[in-house]
Amino acid sequence: MRRDWQHILWDWNGTLLADTTICVDVLNELMKERGLNPISHDHYRETFDFPVIEFYRSLGFPTEKTDFEATSHQFISRYNELAESCPLHPGAYDLIHDLARENQPQSVLSAAQQSALELAVKIYGFEECFDRLLGAKDIFAHGKEERGIDWINASGLDPQKVVLIGDTLHDHKVAEAMGIQCLLVAHGHHSPERLGRAGCPVVNGFAELGDWLHS
Repeated sequence: MRRDWQHILWDWNGTLLADTTICVDVLNELMKERGLNPISHDHYRETFDFPVIEFYRSLGFPTEKTDFEATSHQFISRYNELAESCPLHPGAYDLIHDLARENQPQSVLSAAQQSALELAVKIYGFEECFDRLLGAKDIFAHGKEERGIDWINASGLDPQKVVLIGDTLHDHKVAEAMGIQCLLVAHGHHSPERLGRAGCPVVNGFAELGDWLHS
């Protein structure tokens, strides 16, 4: 029998959008320009975390306010150029649309800037699938936890019948703060080994994810 989910919250980057590789590529460009050693895809997935400023600091980037803001703007500018050709994870489009046809309420909770999130959802053909798009007010990836808490508090939903689907330990932390369920997909910005420490269900991709949602 299908799980009785009142609402499914999706993370965007890394969960639906397969953007880990371009994030590593852009990050390595910026590091080379600053005389820093580039990192591997595996190293990125073992170390990337929120808040992003702390991750940058761990890699050797200067993180005074003006430095961090300049690096963030450079990253987003180059990321946006590459993201135009970035695919969704296999099965993401079909599963989201299948759930929408089943009248399953769905929304997106993302660290991406609101305007960028709205544009991406339109470009990838999800305009009619999501009830709410809960993005950030700027490019600095702040406030996901606070936005989630505000949303669940105002929703009137049973938190135990709401699930956040993400790809990082930060998503698990956000779900815990909201008091909702969490499922992690091991194809994004954190490795399967890291996600296994969260203590919540972890799947490898959208085939398993669809089975889990309907089990």
